[in-house]
Amino acid sequence: MRLDKFLSACGAGTRSEVKKLIKNRAVSVNGKPAERPEEKIDEERDEICVYGKKLTYEKFRYYLLHKPAGCITAVSDDNNKTVMDYIPKELQKDLSPVGRLDLDAEGLLLLTNDGALLHHCISPSHHMKKTYFAALDKALPNDAEERFLQGIPIGDPKPALPAVLERLPQKHDFGDFPNAALLTITEGRFHQVKRMFEAAGCHVIYLKRLSMGPISLGDLEKGCFRSLTADEIKKLKED
Repeated sequence: MRLDKFLSACGAGTRSEVKKLIKNRAVSVNGKPAERPEEKIDEERDEICVYGKKLTYEKFRYYLLHKPAGCITAVSDDNNKTVMDYIPKELQKDLSPVGRLDLDAEGLLLLTNDGALLHHCISPSHHMKKTYFAALDKALPNDAEERFLQGIPIGDPKPALPAVLERLPQKHDFGDFPNAALLTITEGRFHQVKRMFEAAGCHVIYLKRLSMGPISLGDLEKGCFRSLTADEIKKLKED
């Protein structure tokens, strides 16, 4: 692998930025100052350091983003801000969102360049659980829990798969929303959560994804991202 490509893949900077690092002799290969950006290195055996700090190459990258409302879940778009705008450019290469969140929805979104894991997470056959907080314009009907658990019709040839609905009290930990609920589904149809609540006679006024499989949003600030831990990646693959 080219040295400059390796450095960018490890998050040391853009191609132009890592070239400056090399020019300033801040990069060493096996203890010797690097001379050229195009220098070939063995990413698995050679020791590459920047200002004396060793870099470790990871073929696959896994990130958790707290998606804000107002950006689309896409790699690029000519007219709208995307979720990739919250990831540094040097880390964006080959990343793809795992599933999607609506433009006005926020919360947990995974991004990775691991195609096998991406497929595992979004494949309908795996029925990966996803939990959402939904604020509604009115109170849910009394039989909502039962209807969701049976599989509520949402206008498709098949009704939604059974889902777990938890009605929240007027005072809860998710903000000043008197009519709200937690919903756990195991599929990901177009606008599914909103359509399920519409079928129950309620309109979703705020939607936030809290978890996906074994991964939870936690206290990650809106618009921020972090790498998944090795344990989280392992659990996600096993889920």
